[in-house]
Amino acid sequence: FPYTTLFRSLRALFISLSESRWLRAIAERSSLGKRMSGRFVAGTEVEHAVGVAQALNKAGLGVSIDNLGENVTKPEEALHSVGLYRQLLAEISARGLNANVSLKLTHMGLDVDAKLAYDNVSALVAQAASMQPKNFVRVDMEGSVYTQRTLDFVHDLHRNPENKGVVGAVIQSYMRRSEGDVAQLLQDGIRIRLCKGAYKEPAEIAYQDKAEVDANYVKLMKTLLKSGIYHGLATHDETMILEARAFATRENIARDAFEFQMLYGIRRDLQQSLVRDGWRIRVYVPFGTEWYPYFMRRLAERPANVWFVARNLVRS
Repeated sequence: FPYTTLFRSLRALFISLSESRWLRAIAERSSLGKRMSGRFVAGTEVEHAVGVAQALNKAGLGVSIDNLGENVTKPEEALHSVGLYRQLLAEISARGLNANVSLKLTHMGLDVDAKLAYDNVSALVAQAASMQPKNFVRVDMEGSVYTQRTLDFVHDLHRNPENKGVVGAVIQSYMRRSEGDVAQLLQDGIRIRLCKGAYKEPAEIAYQDKAEVDANYVKLMKTLLKSGIYHGLATHDETMILEARAFATRENIARDAFEFQMLYGIRRDLQQSLVRDGWRIRVYVPFGTEWYPYFMRRLAERPANVWFVARNLVRS
């Protein structure tokens, strides 16, 4: 059975599962679901996420904290999330954590009102810029219907001189447009998190074969590492990690000039191994009750993660 066909089938399955409302309702209330969320999501409250961040910092790992949620339909929902992020940034500053935050524009109210979302994110970026030392806000990428608006948001926010280096974007290597998007972001000096992508997109705009997605990841990775800007390579794929390590070594790129990024609860052995070898690691730490869509898309992004999840659940 061809590997690429299996990859596509598993990817389509997990994306479909991520969009199922009734499965989500069952999963987020079931004992197994709570067990999974306890393993891969840092609780439901800000204090839970901060506690996990402290423990990871002690192990030599940086952190990016994300309050799970997206596609809010009411302004008050967006404002509630903004309040949590404000609290997060304040706690990061007060405790001197090696941590920043990640957010989605649809969680900030983009589907409700674009100005509302811009004002919300702008306020958080301003708070991060005012911290000593300055902190950082990563604007996550969502499905293709939001790609251009998300990039426009990041470019607009970054143009404010006070926000330089404080706000960054995410690029997905399965999108055919990504090379051009990377060039524009680098022209403005914007930091990028490179991942493979986890939404269902048509072949006209996104690569469908794993080999093509991987090849584009490696190509974009090399561009990022040579840019002189501090970027994040988000992957658990050891082949991609080996490619990046080898390229950095060949090009005499310092190990502290970029970072690898991985998900909380997955491949902790690999995270610690990289830290021991002197590479920088940042762990993506989600918290909140809306974990199901996030979790399923992570499995869609790399179906091999199913093995890591199953093994970790058995070990719990």
